[in-house]
Amino acid sequence: MAANGMRMIKKYPNRRLYDTETSTYITLADVKQLVLDHETFQVIDAKSSEDLTRSILLQIILEEESGGLPMFSAEMLANVIRFYGHAMQGMMGSYLEKNIQAFIEIQAKLQEQSKALIDNKAFAPEVWTQFMNVQAPMMQGMMTNYIEQSKNLFVQMQDQMQQQARTMFSAFPFPGQQPGGKPDETD
Repeated sequence: MAANGMRMIKKYPNRRLYDTETSTYITLADVKQLVLDHETFQVIDAKSSEDLTRSILLQIILEEESGGLPMFSAEMLANVIRFYGHAMQGMMGSYLEKNIQAFIEIQAKLQEQSKALIDNKAFAPEVWTQFMNVQAPMMQGMMTNYIEQSKNLFVQMQDQMQQQARTMFSAFPFPGQQPGGKPDETD
């Protein structure tokens, strides 16, 4: 392990990954397991010392998406691509990250509640199955409500930003604008 407590993985020009903690070559599946185990790690290019962690994580996502049950639709991926180079790119990344974090927190609370039920040995397996059948639609409903609220907040924020931009630029004479920033109605 590196001095800062982060596990170092070196990627060599032959595309092999070397785990410096275990002194062994590892695969992308092994790196995926590190992620699932919540291990903190960094992948660096053995030659240039460039940080390749994001690139390796994207490779893992690509492999998962190419497998049997993709998480993202083609339309969703196309929309993500459209945000690259867009003025809202940074905001979109933050928005997605916060939504995923909220989902993780909801999931953790559900797991905590489920654990309390499991620890109470009074529940028979059929009661547990019934509980899980109720939880899935409820979780879907909670996420739908959360996403709708998030969408509304995002639209409000966008409206506020547009209003602030109009106010800020109203002092500049633009073609087709009346003084005060209102569109010229002769256009």
